[in-house]
Amino acid sequence: MTTNFGFIKVASAIPQVKIADCEWNISHIESMMSEADQNGASIIVFPELCITGYTCADLFQSQLLIDQTLEALNDVVEYTKTEVELTTILGAPLRIDNQLFNCAIIVRKGKILAVIPKTYLPNYNEFYEMRWFASSQDAMRTHINLLGQKDIPFGRNIVMQADQFSFGIELCEDLWTPIPPSSLLAIAGAQIIFNLSASNELIGKHNYLVDLIKQQSARTIAGYVYSSAGFGESSTDVVYAGNAIIAENGSILTKSQRFISESQIVYADIDIERIAADRQKNSTFKQGTSPLGNITPRYIACHCPIIETELTRRFSPTPFVPSYDKMEENCEEIFNIQISGLATRLHHTGLKTMVLGISGGLDSTLALLVCAKTCDKLGIDRSNIIGVTMPGFGTTNRTYTNAVEMIQKLGATFVEINIKDACMQHFADLGHDPEIKDVTYENTQARERTQLLMDLANKHGGLVIGTGDLSELALGWATYNGDHMSMYAVNASIPKTLIRYMVQYASENQMEEAVRTNLLDVIDTPVSPELLPATEDGNIAQITEDLVGPYELHDFFLYYTLRCGFSPAKIEHLAQRTFADKYDDETINHWLKTFCRRFFNQQFKRSCMPDGPKVGSVCLSPRGDWRMPSDASSRSWQNQCTK
Repeated sequence: MTTNFGFIKVASAIPQVKIADCEWNISHIESMMSEADQNGASIIVFPELCITGYTCADLFQSQLLIDQTLEALNDVVEYTKTEVELTTILGAPLRIDNQLFNCAIIVRKGKILAVIPKTYLPNYNEFYEMRWFASSQDAMRTHINLLGQKDIPFGRNIVMQADQFSFGIELCEDLWTPIPPSSLLAIAGAQIIFNLSASNELIGKHNYLVDLIKQQSARTIAGYVYSSAGFGESSTDVVYAGNAIIAENGSILTKSQRFISESQIVYADIDIERIAADRQKNSTFKQGTSPLGNITPRYIACHCPIIETELTRRFSPTPFVPSYDKMEENCEEIFNIQISGLATRLHHTGLKTMVLGISGGLDSTLALLVCAKTCDKLGIDRSNIIGVTMPGFGTTNRTYTNAVEMIQKLGATFVEINIKDACMQHFADLGHDPEIKDVTYENTQARERTQLLMDLANKHGGLVIGTGDLSELALGWATYNGDHMSMYAVNASIPKTLIRYMVQYASENQMEEAVRTNLLDVIDTPVSPELLPATEDGNIAQITEDLVGPYELHDFFLYYTLRCGFSPAKIEHLAQRTFADKYDDETINHWLKTFCRRFFNQQFKRSCMPDGPKVGSVCLSPRGDWRMPSDASSRSWQNQCTK
C-alpha cells in the first residue's frame, strides 16, 4: 500500500445490452473490461444479469439461454487469462441443483473466484423474480463446480480477502431491505461493497437511490460501487436509465449520466486506509458484530492486487469548509451550535455578563457576533457584553477602528484599556529591555490582556469568552495562560479557513446593516497577533502566515492527520496534488514539517484548554476528542517528512 497510499481504483460499468443475445453482450463487456484495465482499474463491476439482460422474463426458463450464458461466461473467463489484469464482477443466471439463481460472478486471470447468489427477490408490480429465481437462502451447498472448475465458493456470506483489502457483494433488491447483506458483510470485514443492480426509473426514485447508497456507505463505513442496467433493456413496462454510482463513507465520489444510449464507465479511487482508520476509531461499528447472529461469514483468499495507477481523485483544498451549495445551511448550524453552547453555559452559571477582548481580527469578531446573538436568544440586552479593546505596541488604526465601531454598533458595552504603560512597567519589573522584540516582549502583552479580561469578569460577575480557533490550538499559536485561556471558548473547534466564511455568513444573514461594512473589512484584514510595532506607514508588521505558514495548508494537514489518521507521506502526496497550482513541493514539505513539529510540541497547551462547543468531526478537546501525552515524540513523523 505504500506507493498507492491505500487508494484502489474501481470501475462501475453500464454496457449496452441486447435481450437474450449473450454473444453480443459479452463482446461489449470484454471491450469495457479492456478499457477499464488500460485506465488502471483494479476491479470492475457490471449490472445484474448483464450477460443475458435483466428483462428476459420467461426466457430465463429456456435451456438454450442457460447454455448460451455458460458459453459466454466461459468466454469471459478465457479472456481474463491473458487480456486483462483487473478483477471482473458480472451478473448471470446459473442453474444449480435444479434451481436458477441470479448470481454475481467474480472472475480473475482465468479463474472464477466465487459466485454470490441474490438473497432478496422482488415479487411485486413489474418485478416477478420469484417466478424464475431461487433465493440464496434456498441454496443446498456452499461450493459448486462450474465450467470445469471445482469447489468454487458459493453463497451470500462471502467476504473476498485480498492482500491489501477485502470486499463483498450484494445484488439490487438486497440494498433496499431493512438489514442489507452489505451491512453484515461490512461487519465481517468487507471494506468495499459491489452492487449489481437493475433498477428501473420512477419519479423521485433516483434521488432516493443516491441517498440510499450514501447512507449505506456511511453506515457500513465502506466504499460502495453500484452498477445498474441501462440502454437495451426492455421498455415494455418500465425504463432503465443506467446508474453507475460510487460512494465512500457517506460521500458520492462519482456518478454516471442517465438516459444515455452509449456504454459508460465511471471510475473512482476508494481510500482503503481511510475506511480502516474510521472503522478502528468508531466504537459502535466494532460493537455491531452481534447482528451477525447465525450467519457465519466465509473468508475467501484471493489474489486481487491493487494496480499501480495515477491517482485521479480530487481533494478539496479546504476540507473544513462546506461546499458552496451547503455553505449557508452549514454556517447557520455552526453559528447556532456556538450560540446554544454559550447560552447553556450562561444559564447554568446564572451569569449574564460576557467579557471578551476585541482586536479587530477575524476570531474575536466571530466571538463578538456569537455573544450578540446569544443575548438575543436569551432575551437580554446586548449591553451585557463588555467588549474590551486593549491597544498595544502593534495595534494598527485599521483594526482598532473596526474593533471600536463593531462593539458600539452592536450595542455592547465599550471599554478601552491601553496596555502599553502596564507592559512597560512589567518589562521594568523583569529587567527586560523593551527594544528586544522577543517572545518575552510579545507574551507580556498577551498575558496582560488576559489578566485584564479575567479581572474585569470578576468585577462585573461575568465570563471571559475565548476567541482562539482550532488552527491556533493545533499549531500552539497562542500564549500559554495568555490568549490560550478563557472561561468558555466559543471558537475552539472552528478552523481558521472556516472562520472567514462564518463572519461572511453572519454579515449577510444575521447582523444589522450598520455593522456590515466593518465585518467585510475584517474579512479582508491580514491575520496577525499585532504584538510587534506597526510599519512606518501604520500597517500590520507581523503577518501570522509568514511565520507559521499558510493556514490553508495547516488546516489541510490537520484534517487528514486527525480525521483520517493519515501518515505525513500520504498527506504530503495529497497536498502536492491539491495545491500544485499554488505551492511547489518544497514549500509544502517545509510547512508540513513545521506542522508536525508544532503539533507535537504544543500539546501541553491543549491538555489544559478551556471548555468550548464542538461543531465538527475534528476537535482537540482533551476531554474526549484528542488525548495525547504532552511529551509524545514527533521523531517518526518528522523523519517521514524528510524522505
